[in-house]
Formats: sequence, C-alpha cells, structure tokens
Amino acid sequence: MTSGRPPARPASAPEPDPTADQATKDAMSNATTVSPAHSASTASTLITNIAALVTNDPSSGDGSPLGLIQDAAVVIEGDRIAWTGDQSKAPATDNRVDAGGRAVLPGFVDSHSHLVFAGDRTQEFNARMSGRPYSAGGIRTTVAATRAASDAELEANLTRYLREALLQGTTTFETKSGYGLTVEDEARALRVAAAHTDEVTFLGAHIVPPDHADDPAAYVALVTGEMLDACAPHARWIDVFCEQGAFDGDQARAILTAGKAAGLHPRVHANQLSYGPGVQLAVELDAASADHCTHLTEADLDALANSRTVATLLPGAEFSTRAEWPDARRLLDAGVTVALSTDCNPGSSFTSSVPFCIALAVRDMGMTPDEAVWSATAGGAAALRRDDVGRLTPGAYADLTLLDAPSHVHLAYRPGVPLVTGVWRRGERVL
Repeated sequence: MTSGRPPARPASAPEPDPTADQATKDAMSNATTVSPAHSASTASTLITNIAALVTNDPSSGDGSPLGLIQDAAVVIEGDRIAWTGDQSKAPATDNRVDAGGRAVLPGFVDSHSHLVFAGDRTQEFNARMSGRPYSAGGIRTTVAATRAASDAELEANLTRYLREALLQGTTTFETKSGYGLTVEDEARALRVAAAHTDEVTFLGAHIVPPDHADDPAAYVALVTGEMLDACAPHARWIDVFCEQGAFDGDQARAILTAGKAAGLHPRVHANQLSYGPGVQLAVELDAASADHCTHLTEADLDALANSRTVATLLPGAEFSTRAEWPDARRLLDAGVTVALSTDCNPGSSFTSSVPFCIALAVRDMGMTPDEAVWSATAGGAAALRRDDVGRLTPGAYADLTLLDAPSHVHLAYRPGVPLVTGVWRRGERVL
C-alpha cells in the first residue's frame, strides 16, 4: 500500500438513499445562494474555467494521488459526475457555470463526528484552557443534558451543525450516538441521525454511565444485548471508546464482536490518550477505521499498514485539549492510509470545519497540503468504505467544493479564511 492512496482492497458501501438527507437540504434553503440551484434530475451542467481540479484519480491530470488537472472542466449529469478533463475538450451541456479561475475539489468527507447531543461545555473548555487536563469523564455532562432534551431539540442541534459543515464544504458525514447511554436514548439518537445520513454509528460504548459505575460488566451486557437489539436497525457501524477510563480491550472486543454479529461493522476510538490495545483490536476485527491514533507502537504502525483499517486523525481534539499531536508523517511514511475528520463534539473538539482541520494537520502533524486534502476527501471515503464520494471521477456522486482561491493549497495557506464559495451535493448547488 502506497502512502496517501486508498486501500488496495476497497469495499463499496450499499447504494445510499438519495432522499435520506432531505432534511439537511431543507435546512440549507436559507443559506446564501450564489446562483440558482441546479436540478439534480436529468439536466447536465458544465463547470468550466477551473484553475485547478482535484479529482483524486491518479490516472488523471498530473498523475499524483490528487489527480490534479489544470485549466479544467467537469460535467454533472443528474447527481453524478459524467466527465472531467481539459476545458477545451468539454462536451456540450444543458447548463454552464463559470468557476472564474478558482479551484474545485471533492466535497469533504467527515468520517467522525458526534452531532446528536444537547447542552454546552463552555465552562469545562475554559477551565481546561486554564490548566485542567482532558479526561474521558467530561462526557457525563453531555449525557445528562442529552437525556433531558426532547427529540425536537436534538434534531435542531443536529441540523444546525450540519448546515455549518455544509457551508464549509462537507458533503458526506458520519455521526454517532453515545450521549444517551440508555436503550431508549441511544435508539432515539440513532433515529434522529439516520434521517440525515446513511453513515450512522452506534456508540453505546462511549463511557460507562454513572448509573452503572459500580457494575461495568452489567453495562457491557446491556450494550451487547438489549441496547444493541434496539439500535442495530438504525445504524451501519458500531464503535467503542477503547481507552483507560472507558472500555478495556476485552470489553471492547466483546462489544464489537456482538455488533458484527448484528450486522454492524466496527470502528474504534483507539490510542487517543495512551498506548493501548485499540489499534490492534481494530485491525484484528477489520474495522473500517481506528480513530485518533496518537500513541502508536511500531507494531501498531505495521498492523495498520498491512490492513484495510484507516487511521483517522482528528486534530480538532488536540487543538481543543492541548494534547500531543498525532504524528501523521510517521503513519504516511509507514504506508498507512490516513483520513482527516473534525471529531465535532461539544467537549473535546467543537468544530465543524474540515478546512480548519486541514490547516492544523499541515501546520502541526507533518502533512503536506496535498496529503491533507486527500485525507479529508478520499481518505474519509476510505474510512467509510465508500468509492462513490471523495473523488471527482465519472460515476461518483457530484459532490463538489468551489474555493475562492486558485489552488487547494490555500486551505492551509490561508487558515481561518472562509474560502468555500460554492458547494454542490448530489448534483444540486446548495451554496
């Protein structure tokens, strides 16, 4: 496996339901509109005068992992990409959009977020920035607020953060439960999430809740039994926080194995706060991703490099907790496939901005701008075992981000600047 490229044995996800996120589109109806929305029925649209087009197809353009095409154009038909190439060779279409010499890249694929929650942890963040270290226990504050919230409140929070993300170029996202930690609250969190994305993760094993603090084994039994039965119909993935203060290796294995038996595929919060068994367990169970990956042994690196498991790095968490940065350079040089995601959550990474995470990864984690953009698009798709997003090639979904800049490098070069000036999702312009 070569550094910066997708896994050698990608597995396609089931065909997503194109109506599954209609509520997100509805929520976007009040967003600033640059031009009239394009129909995603049968009309074709040519986007031309693109200074630099990131396709993530190494057989295109400059032959790099980004498949960069200069002076490019792209054709959208319905909700799919129909053609990419030199703008002088573009076919005729029904509609035409002038990119104005700007860069176009695939919509960002945020493969790790926690968006179904209620409450606020401003005071915790303020205290931590004043010297208190982060620990897993802060999750309990959000659990209490989420349990007390109505379904409507949870839905309103979710759509708010989805709108934020979409305006910053995120067109595919995964999100988790994990702030209910009762059968009823975990199931309703997943129902809320499933109305907006196909990439829904059951994270009943986020922490052991206070009401089971004296009997963690009973909580593991609940997660692998009644809670799993109630949640599996609403999810695609199962996740576990394998960490000191959360779940140990044996508990995590039991939870993920039960999830696999129920038809859910594993993901793992692994090796975030300390060295531990999370990465090895992720590889053993063919997890789609091992997320965080801050504390890694050489054996962990070797296991990841020789597996389909993607190392998903979440620099927003390190930024917000002043923790040690993951060494992306070490992972990439070992041949590990790397994804970048936001980890958007109210406690340790309250950002919905993939561009911000790209800038952090370049500045503090040893990634080049090209590697960071690949990891936030094609890498995120690999972490979701998807080959229909994260790239701009014929047959992929027409999810595009237009930057007010001539190159994708500006995402790291101009940190904090709102460069996203156009977004197409499934062929429909939403910004």
